[in-house]
Amino acid sequence: MARILIVEDEPEIAAALAYDLQLEGYQVEVVRDGESASARGRESGWDLILLDVMLPKMDGFDVCRELRKAGVRTPILFLTARTHEAEKVLGLDLGADDYVTKPFSARELRARIRARLRSTQTDTDEVLRCADIVIDAARAEVSKGGEKTETTPQEFKLLLVFARNRGRVLSRDQLIDLAWGRDTFLTDRAVDAHIVNLRRKLGHELITSVRGMGYRFDG
Repeated sequence: MARILIVEDEPEIAAALAYDLQLEGYQVEVVRDGESASARGRESGWDLILLDVMLPKMDGFDVCRELRKAGVRTPILFLTARTHEAEKVLGLDLGADDYVTKPFSARELRARIRARLRSTQTDTDEVLRCADIVIDAARAEVSKGGEKTETTPQEFKLLLVFARNRGRVLSRDQLIDLAWGRDTFLTDRAVDAHIVNLRRKLGHELITSVRGMGYRFDG
């Protein structure tokens, strides 16, 4: 049974989310402010965090930033009424894995949760080596030149997809299906933002843009 931490300060929305997800068979807990979310989110055992952006005491962006700095790799799915693309990109840059914009349907949210949970299942014995980069699926760790390189959970999943398809051109739609899940609704710009981050951390020569087609991993 997957465990989901719901961070939502509006009682009606929190209760509806908890009820719906419990019916789906998930074990859930609700916290109502950013400070509580930061504290509870650091505890082990969570499979997913549903994180509202507008929260008392500390907003969702700051919670996400603190959790990632603390080394928490639990997938984070933002819930927000903000629709500006720049804010969505900011959340993804901070280490969030996906966004759901309010108002949303319960069906859409369930689909995105399933996608997030599926995408965390990797081959636990797999270790990939690309040039001076080592990708350890079991430990969810990346090293370059023998030095550990910090990546967000979604960056790691994307890198794993690239490494498993070395030399192949992958379109953005293929990358979304493989790294985020087929039920995920994501903009091309969000995919590009993650690739920019991977290039910055691992080397710009690693991932090549193929005009009109997508990206190729040349590690």
